[in-house]
Amino acid sequence: MPEADPGSLHALVLEQLEEDQAQDVVSVPLEGKSSIADHMVIASGRSTRQVASIAQKLAEKIKQAGFGPVRLEGLPAADWVLVDAGDVVIHLFRPEVRSFYNLERMWSFGDAPAAAIGTA
Repeated sequence: MPEADPGSLHALVLEQLEEDQAQDVVSVPLEGKSSIADHMVIASGRSTRQVASIAQKLAEKIKQAGFGPVRLEGLPAADWVLVDAGDVVIHLFRPEVRSFYNLERMWSFGDAPAAAIGTA
């Protein structure tokens, strides 16, 4: 797992994704490179149902932990769901959709490669 302060929003997101068995979780550091967020996390679900479930549970956990409400985009289709939690932006995909858009390649910077978290 990449370094994340315990109790931070980024750590909460990574823990919840692992708990919900998200696949191929990748964290892209954006701090100092983009003003949209400090981290972008990209993960896959095996089906639209799992992608939707992961997104909804993640939004609820973030809110319960006191990080405020999040914006969800892409439900109910759930091919690609964006969870905007402010400092952390999470993209959840079905595998075929993820490979088509290939956000990891688009957002990888020469000096800061995306950090793969592992696979479920």
